[in-house]
Amino acid sequence: MLFRSVDIDNDFAPLYVINPDKKAKVAELKELMKEAEEILLATDEDREGEAIAWHLVEVLQPKIPIKRMVFNEITEEAIKQAVDNTRDLDYNLIDAQETRRVLDRLYGYRLSPVLWKKVMPRISAGRVQSVATRLIVEKERERMAFISSSWWDLSAKTDLGFTARLLSVDGKKVASTADFGADGAVKEKSAKDILLLDENQAKSLVESLKNIPLTVKSMEESPRTEKPKPPFTTSTMQQDAGSRLGWGAQITMRVAQRLYENGYITYMRTDSINLSDQALKAARQAATALYGKDHVYETARLYQGKSKNAQEAHEAIRPAGDTFRTPGELAPELSRDEFALYDLIWKRTVASQMADAKKMQMRVDFDATTSDKKEAIFRANGSVVTFPGFLAAYDDVATDENKEEESEDRRLPAMTIGQSIKVDEYSCEGHDTKPPARYTEPTLVKKLEELGIGRPSTFASIIQTIQDRGYVNKRGRALVPTFLAFSVTGLLETHFTKLVDYDFTASMEEDLDKIASGDAGRVDWLRDFYYGHDGQPGLNELALDLGVIDARATNTMNLSDTIEIRVGRYGAYLQENIEGQDRKLANIPENLAPDELTLAKADRKSTRLNSSHITISYAVFCLKKK
Repeated sequence: MLFRSVDIDNDFAPLYVINPDKKAKVAELKELMKEAEEILLATDEDREGEAIAWHLVEVLQPKIPIKRMVFNEITEEAIKQAVDNTRDLDYNLIDAQETRRVLDRLYGYRLSPVLWKKVMPRISAGRVQSVATRLIVEKERERMAFISSSWWDLSAKTDLGFTARLLSVDGKKVASTADFGADGAVKEKSAKDILLLDENQAKSLVESLKNIPLTVKSMEESPRTEKPKPPFTTSTMQQDAGSRLGWGAQITMRVAQRLYENGYITYMRTDSINLSDQALKAARQAATALYGKDHVYETARLYQGKSKNAQEAHEAIRPAGDTFRTPGELAPELSRDEFALYDLIWKRTVASQMADAKKMQMRVDFDATTSDKKEAIFRANGSVVTFPGFLAAYDDVATDENKEEESEDRRLPAMTIGQSIKVDEYSCEGHDTKPPARYTEPTLVKKLEELGIGRPSTFASIIQTIQDRGYVNKRGRALVPTFLAFSVTGLLETHFTKLVDYDFTASMEEDLDKIASGDAGRVDWLRDFYYGHDGQPGLNELALDLGVIDARATNTMNLSDTIEIRVGRYGAYLQENIEGQDRKLANIPENLAPDELTLAKADRKSTRLNSSHITISYAVFCLKKK
């Protein structure tokens, strides 16, 4: 069904029409219905699926009994059980889904025209889309405000095969990454207490330590226990596939859809981390058979979800069936991508029921006295896995999350207090603080989930939409905002603050949950949102007074006292305004990220440039990456 419009004056009733391409299918269904004794509605087990089932009933208008069957895996047993345990349509779920569709349409209907008039034609605003764009823009603002700082550190490569790092000199701690804030500068509380080495100081220390051994000062061993993560939800599956396989959310969902449709996994759109009794038994049996009884947790592990607004009507994503076929068993049936994702799902599910991993963490501090009598302390860290537990299921997996940890999972040799350790080489290395990392698709999905914004089924399409609208470009895996995104986000933040507020957007998800549970009414909620309530303006009133929005100010960012970044119909450009002189213009390359735009100099040269048959003076600006 195509969603054409919303009748605001008639309880916000949506107007649907049959897609012209589907009229033949509707006619076919009506013909088949004449021979049927009952109709089984077998759509997906979520709000969207419930709404689709309702649309079918509305279009077909059957005179025979209707039954709703519910299943979360396409296996013979699951389908038979669903047929034997049908229910009626859940109109609370339908109302919640219809409210979401109307809400999103009202948001777009009222705000998109504002953007057309004040920023650029043919762009759009969206309830979750605009908030996702704002997150990406805010990250870029942090990068633009970032000031790089430098520091040096020392390391000692010993003849026993391990490396120790310089910890302090004469009781003063040597600066490390943890001493610098998100803005790149030294944290205020660290400034007085750290030794910030420059290149000359570091090289001087190296020279003063030549041929000097390390002496074991202290050793500390501590046991460490690591628990497995819960089974996959939609968002954690997208995050893991992004981290381990380098996939975007859309690729992940396409592959998961194929696995689900062919009966290999359970339904792939879910917020739940729960497993059914059948799945718990299957996971524990698989772990016992492959890794031994000692690697399986003594009782079934049950997990408590932490994400806001989770819909937990379904199971977590897991292998289908009452026994889990291993990835190796399915390899001949699966494509390369299907195998890779099934492998992740299988491992995550089985590992969730396995025993804790046990490690022994070791930290050793060493003394060294420089040739000029300074007391230096070095430190080496290491650990060893004493019992793999659930890690046995991940023996061939390395991720972005554990790469750094793996570097410390090295066994240190046996040592004793006071032992002298020969150093093969002292060396120093310079470092620069790094700006906050841009969002990638997995990290953006994680952030949206943490904030309780959107639903798993929408994340992939949202990320694609903000790219299609020209708000975000991808550089490798990073999501980079355009200057257009800065204009749109700035306008919404200034004039529609509430509508892009993270807490307010999350609260709307909570309200939709109340409608789904029958604790709130669809029409009353939409009326309050659109017209306002308790003295608070609604969407309609907020979008009425366009006169207060200064289009020029919205699309202008100052680079200096005389040079502005402007966003126009044909992209972003620089404009120089010097009193008594003609304006000088220069286009900003599309592939230049906002945080890379710094003005090194403006070398004004007289050049002739034809644009729309108008000859203008062109200024050449030297743009240098940080």
